[in-house]
Amino acid sequence: MESKSQSIVQTLTTPHKINLLIIRDTFTNESTVGELFLNGERMCDTLENPWQDNQRRISCIPEGEYKVRLRLARESATREYLHLLVKDVPNRDYILFHRGNSAKDTRGCILVGFASKQDYVKNSTFAMDLLMKEIINLGGEKINLIIKNK
Repeated sequence: MESKSQSIVQTLTTPHKINLLIIRDTFTNESTVGELFLNGERMCDTLENPWQDNQRRISCIPEGEYKVRLRLARESATREYLHLLVKDVPNRDYILFHRGNSAKDTRGCILVGFASKQDYVKNSTFAMDLLMKEIINLGGEKINLIIKNK
């Protein structure tokens, strides 16, 4: 029989599964806006490029399921903060979750923020910091992303 202390140690050393879900709900010629959920809880808004046949730097990525990992600032030439890297996107690479406010800031990536409006999200730094804090609190590993269009 497992002791209470063994159970606590196992809980602390076993990484949690982290599930991210983006539900895209607003589509314009300039952007795609959605909502981001972390393990079923609404976290923030998202802003991406419009769908442009998955072209690099100008299109959002296809709907689907992706693995994600934490990416340290030292791994990036342009991001000086902890952010997320979406892995195995067909015909694409370096798709990030990062800070930014307008569709011009996305470059094919996913921006997070609060108080979205057409083609724009606010408070991106705050949203990114909160998202990273929550992911780290959950162990920071085994991150799964599902993207769906409404």
